[in-house]
Amino acid sequence: MTEPTFDHERLDVYRLSIAYVAFSYQIAKSLSGSNRQARDQWLRAAQSIPLNIAEGNGKQSLKDKNRFFEIARGSALECAAIHDVLRVCDAIDDDSNCRGKTDLKRIVSMLTRLIQRTNGVSEERIEYEYEYRPDSSGLSTSTILPPKPDEPSDATERKWRSDFSLK
Repeated sequence: MTEPTFDHERLDVYRLSIAYVAFSYQIAKSLSGSNRQARDQWLRAAQSIPLNIAEGNGKQSLKDKNRFFEIARGSALECAAIHDVLRVCDAIDDDSNCRGKTDLKRIVSMLTRLIQRTNGVSEERIEYEYEYRPDSSGLSTSTILPPKPDEPSDATERKWRSDFSLK
């Protein structure tokens, strides 16, 4: 029997964040004593990344989706800061720090793009023409003119019409 697949499991950022959780747990096993609090905070923040991605991906409204994606992004940035703390305390080595922060950089970038993509409002692009006229006082004025209804609305369409018009 195959395991069911959820929508969030198809997201690259989710899969990468799950791999990062496994990585952080591997390193955290060796942390104890005075590093215990940073370790516990790191594991909570690392777990928060995929959990918020999954929850956000399941939301219907874009506002709710983005709120959870932003929380996941914040948790990834928190993990990066914890890397700095653990490194300066010699709790993790340079290679582990570099690998973890490289993964986190990708996660943050992917979440940023995901948030920007769902934040965007898509409208048809319209190029406006500007008309420059000096007024009677000698000062100049500019008027923004919308495209005429019978004219193509953008440069690409104008070029296409000029290239393929019947002559």
